[in-house]
Amino acid sequence: MVELEIAFHGEAGQTNGTPFKLGEVFPHSTLKNAANESIDITAAQGKFSLISVVPDINTRVCSLSTKRFNQEVDKFTNINFYTVSTNTVAEQQQWCAAEGVTKMVLLSDATGQLGKELGIYIAANKIDARSIWILDEAGTIVYRELIVEQTNEPDYQSALAFLREHAE
Repeated sequence: MVELEIAFHGEAGQTNGTPFKLGEVFPHSTLKNAANESIDITAAQGKFSLISVVPDINTRVCSLSTKRFNQEVDKFTNINFYTVSTNTVAEQQQWCAAEGVTKMVLLSDATGQLGKELGIYIAANKIDARSIWILDEAGTIVYRELIVEQTNEPDYQSALAFLREHAE
């Protein structure tokens, strides 16, 4: 098992394992939505899904990336947009209310289950590493971006261009 080396403000860290690769099927994990309902993120097969994993929704970069993808949702039809964070459902609800985010579906991985399964869990901080995943209609990973420096934003343009080219 090869951990992904990541950094926070240049300080080294690592994940719990080797992140899933392109062509692999995204793991089935049950996460909680805003209504505190259990949701299997891969159950929405039949459409492409963009999954933005952020360490903590209450930090600047996580907030920026979630708001940015929220602005893009209406430009795509038949695509699921999710943000997954290790925040609790209540913390996510408070953030959405404060920031006016209504289109992105926020899912809580407060236990780190998805992060651990994907190999992106950072045990030292009890968070998931920032990453972008795009799944095809069958739940196969067709795009991924693993952000090494956790204080950097993802490459929005590349992820959105991939969706425009392959999912629309």
